[in-house]
Amino acid sequence: MNNTAIELSGIRKTFGTVIANNNVNLSVNKGEILALLGENGSGKTTLMNILAGIYLPDEGTIKVDGKEVHINSPEDANKLGIGMIHQHFKLIEVHSAADNIILGSKDNPFFLTKKRSQKIHEISESFGLEIDPDKKIYNMSVSEKQTVEILKVLYKGAKILILDEPTAVLTPQETKKLFAILRKMKEKGCAVIIITHKLNEVLEISDRVTILRKGESITTVNTAETNANELTELMVGKAVELSIDRPETEYNENVLEIHRLTVQNEEGMDALKDVSFSLKKGEILGVAGIAGSGQKELCEAIAGLLKAKEGAILHHKQNLVGKTPAEIINLGVSMSFIPEDRLGMGLVASMGMVENMLLKTYSQGKTPFVEKKEARELSEKIIEKLEISTPGIDTPVRRLSGGNVQKVLLGREIENNPNVLITAYAVRGLDINSSYTVYDALNEQKQKGVAILFIGEDLDVMLELCDRIMVLCHGEITGIVNAGETTKEELGLLMTGAINKGVSANA
Repeated sequence: MNNTAIELSGIRKTFGTVIANNNVNLSVNKGEILALLGENGSGKTTLMNILAGIYLPDEGTIKVDGKEVHINSPEDANKLGIGMIHQHFKLIEVHSAADNIILGSKDNPFFLTKKRSQKIHEISESFGLEIDPDKKIYNMSVSEKQTVEILKVLYKGAKILILDEPTAVLTPQETKKLFAILRKMKEKGCAVIIITHKLNEVLEISDRVTILRKGESITTVNTAETNANELTELMVGKAVELSIDRPETEYNENVLEIHRLTVQNEEGMDALKDVSFSLKKGEILGVAGIAGSGQKELCEAIAGLLKAKEGAILHHKQNLVGKTPAEIINLGVSMSFIPEDRLGMGLVASMGMVENMLLKTYSQGKTPFVEKKEARELSEKIIEKLEISTPGIDTPVRRLSGGNVQKVLLGREIENNPNVLITAYAVRGLDINSSYTVYDALNEQKQKGVAILFIGEDLDVMLELCDRIMVLCHGEITGIVNAGETTKEELGLLMTGAINKGVSANA
């Protein structure tokens, strides 16, 4: 009996002059979890898109259950029991969760029936996934959208599951539930391939690890026989020091002062309640909290995208509450906002880098004609500075890997020369090298005197990078602490509300 679920041999895939995959060999057994590691742009997602029927390989063979197959479409992949959960959601925003889950299923191409609704509830309960089937996608948080994607695959009965950065949008509790799902699938003989940059997760959940570097498969190692340092060196091709600088600055001027800010979410509930703090020039203030604690609303309220119910947002004594982003700019506030939804709020997916650069500056043009020369020069500069892997500056950003998309967005916002930089989950989905490029870029802005609000989820990173850390729990501040004087354990207790230190005098 053949125990190999999938075997890839000699896979090659090019896009014009760019070689995405070259002579890649990979196999995953039934009842096994295989982690796929590599830097951003190393070909991981392209390889999995070949398995999912989205791309056709130029060369090589694919075997499923020991038999050579040709996967020409996602439908072919579905028939073979292959399901992929993509890093960027493939959902119809105006439809409900249930509509998205059953869309394309042969048993129900048009509408939801009671029987099918029951099936969704049964899968949700079986795997511990909580979702409101009737809720519209546009009303969902990022984590809820991810849950819908997982249910889509499970509904179609996939036996081979591919997950591209699935935990990037999940809370620790949700990640624990997901890993429980994967272990259940493994116990039932399913094959699981997981792409993630979080080495601790690789070491926790996988049986083996395959490393890709510059589009080629370097090696496959047994997880029990390796460690984070070895995996990092195999990925990058050299030893990487896993430490973050925290340069000292001499600035002591408040750039933003938030006073008793209350903000409601889309459901009309208070997402932020009576929040007060300050943000200094040349400071990185981290914001920690369990997902849904008000981080999103805080960012959007400061950026002028969400109206405040009460309170004040003062920039050098000017109140920004009630001002639109354009009005904030006209007040002389140079503010950059890097949202967590990169291709939803940050960039236009169908546009290339040049057009996405112009989105920030076109209204400042001196003539009615769009000047692309400066935008092209800026695009080339950002590519070189942040080491972005792209076929060209006119390639639609949706064709770039998640990490490279993030670097395009970060580069554009930094080059806007802000005095306030708000970033939500800046390194989510980025590999180690790319993450450290981002940390260096943020520290460079800090040393220039930029006030940085850093919304993060990796407490170890926040403790090293940030000067102070503000913790939100259910929309309220439970503490503002100096990063060098606290611990991850204390932050965890503040995040759950187990302890409440309130707002200190230096808030």
